[in-house]
Formats: sequence, structure tokens, C-alpha cells
Amino acid sequence: MDTLWFEIAIVAAIYGIGNVLFGHFEIGTPKWRRVSKLFVLWLIAIAISYYGGRIWFFVFLGAMLAAVAVVHFWYLPKHGIHPLTAEPRDKYYRLRGWTHLLEE
Repeated sequence: MDTLWFEIAIVAAIYGIGNVLFGHFEIGTPKWRRVSKLFVLWLIAIAISYYGGRIWFFVFLGAMLAAVAVVHFWYLPKHGIHPLTAEPRDKYYRLRGWTHLLEE
């Protein structure tokens, strides 16, 4: 476990599980951007772990979790969107800029 592959596996597992469970909330995001996000997360995680150590990698994961919590439990409700179901969908789509998904 004393290798950077451990961090890569953790990021991939979190991303994979998140994609399966929450991918339907990304319906308007292009596929290339969703794939790019994984590679960017890998690069950031590897750089943090390589230069800062595994402890800082886990601090990074904690910071990402905190950012997700802020978006879901402060930002979304502030805009009238349920933090777990993203309803009403039209408000959620407008917030994301997915006007092409709105029913006219």
C-alpha cells in the first residue's frame, strides 16, 4: 500500500461509485468533460500525495467532501433546489446552464 496506486484506486473507487449513484444528475454534462474530471482528480491527488504525503491526500479528500456538503446543503437550498433530489428540475437545469434540457 506504500505506492501512489493506492491513491489512484481510492479516487477511482469514489468516482466510480459516485458516477453509478449520482450520474443521472450529470445528464447535461458532455461525456468528454466527465472523463476529463477523473483524470484531473487523479493528477491532483497524485501531486498532493507525492509532494505532501498520504496525510495531505486524505486532507484533500476531506476538503472535497466539505465542498460537496457546502454546495448541497447551503448553495442549492439557497437557490430553491432540494439538496438530495435536485428538484425542481427546471431550476436545477437553469442553475447548471442546461437550458437545452428545459421543456419549452
